[in-house]
Amino acid sequence: MSVSKVKRLLSSYAGHIQVPWRDVAAAQRVIFCVYPEVEELRLRARIEEFELATRSAGHGWEVFDLTDTFAQWMSSQRYARKYFAEPSILPALLPKYEEFIVAAFRAFLAERNPTDNDAIALKGVGSLFGFLKVKPVVEQLSRLVHGRLVVFFPGSFEDNNYRLLDGYDGWNYLATPITPDKDP
Repeated sequence: MSVSKVKRLLSSYAGHIQVPWRDVAAAQRVIFCVYPEVEELRLRARIEEFELATRSAGHGWEVFDLTDTFAQWMSSQRYARKYFAEPSILPALLPKYEEFIVAAFRAFLAERNPTDNDAIALKGVGSLFGFLKVKPVVEQLSRLVHGRLVVFFPGSFEDNNYRLLDGYDGWNYLATPITPDKDP
């Protein structure tokens, strides 16, 4: 994805975010900004432009970053060293990691107190790869957002399926997909 594709993604997003918001179910309030995973750093460098587009459409904007949540959760675990010594134990504990993310997101929302006119951006989604599936995390977080949940998604969207980092089998979701190649 060249810089022009990042601009096209931003342009598609800006066009979409300006459309008046309707009162819809939580899953339909989610917007997936889908981009090739190799462009993660370039896109992160331009997150503020998505904020500007959102604010110019008359909406508020906050960003919740998932990037370090695994490290934060793991460092809070009493037996973290044991988990690293015996990684086979870890999968049984990953539901607790998901709970940690939801609790951190709740605290984030309580601190910022967003309204139903605000967009909450979720970046660092690729850091969930290998630990949690994106779909259940997004489902839980979307229920807590009354405005829009904007998910920056490194992967692909094809035939109504999302694939994180092009590594997992695809999964369906009711969110609005925005890609650099076409409008939703």
